[in-house]
Amino acid sequence: MAVVAIDPVLETVNAVYLSDSRRVLATLIRLLGDFDVAEEALHDAFRAALEQWPGEGVPANPRAWLVSTGRFKAIDGMRRRARFDALDDVGSKADVAVIDAGAWADEESVEDDRLRLIFTCCHPALSPDAQVALTLREVCGLTTEEIGRAFLTPAPTLAQRIVRAKSKIRDARIPYQVPTQAELPERLDAVLRVIYLVFNEGYAASSGASVTRHDLSAEAIRLGRLLVKLLPEPEAVGLLALMLLHESRRAARMSASGELILLDEQDRSRWNRDQIAEGIRLVEQALAGRRAGPYAIQAAIAAVHAEASSAKATDWEEIVGLYDALLRAAPSPVIELNRAVALAMRDGPAAGLDVIDGILARGDLLDYRLAHAARADLCRRLGRTADARASYERALELTRQEPERRFLERRLGELST
Repeated sequence: MAVVAIDPVLETVNAVYLSDSRRVLATLIRLLGDFDVAEEALHDAFRAALEQWPGEGVPANPRAWLVSTGRFKAIDGMRRRARFDALDDVGSKADVAVIDAGAWADEESVEDDRLRLIFTCCHPALSPDAQVALTLREVCGLTTEEIGRAFLTPAPTLAQRIVRAKSKIRDARIPYQVPTQAELPERLDAVLRVIYLVFNEGYAASSGASVTRHDLSAEAIRLGRLLVKLLPEPEAVGLLALMLLHESRRAARMSASGELILLDEQDRSRWNRDQIAEGIRLVEQALAGRRAGPYAIQAAIAAVHAEASSAKATDWEEIVGLYDALLRAAPSPVIELNRAVALAMRDGPAAGLDVIDGILARGDLLDYRLAHAARADLCRRLGRTADARASYERALELTRQEPERRFLERRLGELST
């Protein structure tokens, strides 16, 4: 009897944890002023939910209940520790013991907490690697193992990086707040980069059994919307457009059995037309200014794909031209690779292969699985079976995502001997 009664509540607690735990954590960090104290309070709150909700029922506002419970459990812990400390040592920590329901009842303030947390995690006092690691851990809830796999870094190294970043925030008294209007532009690039990294981990998971992680990409889009509302700069608008246009293809990127489907083979009737319409509108807004940044240009490329009825009907001339502009704005070997793929669609596989071989000959992208996968596909189309096989095998060595591995294995098996 007891097990049957608890199971639905356990499911509810699990669902609330998945949907709201990072929001609860962000608000607890604002209220308690310390990452580690807030994380302990978060776990205490969910433990209390498991104990109390079966008997008392699920509260009308689970998130507010968890914030309130976590905060007061943290206060109780501080008071217990204060018994063993000199009164002067309690200091400002005692301030959080003041009952202030408004601190978490204000919905707008609570919604902004995630954005405050991102700007804190992306503070310029932290190294770029620390910014990314801390944001993915604290804002998105990835484990150190998941972050390590995504960025090819050992989990213990990531854990130390996160610990040092938290210590830096505490010791340097980095404020938990959204920067002033004067500070925002210079702080924007790091925030945009981190949001896009979060989106990419959700849109094309770096490892595991699934192609995508909808929770991460949806969270990145939500954060992108908040950022655009706060600071409607062209690049923030461009990033939101880019994420929406990519996200519009989600339903068509996997088969019913979980197999990867490439862009040129997708059923475009399954693309989300509402997201495409919003994305295109935002692209036009981002490009209305005189200077188009990298995110706005990438969004324009995605818009060209979204407007085409098929891969064959795509305006590859325009896409190659946009990649030329993107290379001028933000030169990188990955952008060169993407341009090479578009060039192959416009001028034939040999033209794209020449560019990719040049990139690899320079020593760039030697450990980037998509470079070898693209080379393999172009060699396959040219009938260079041995070269295609070697490149598919190298791509397989570098791939950690299971659907992508199965796709490459199928392509490898289809090669004639």
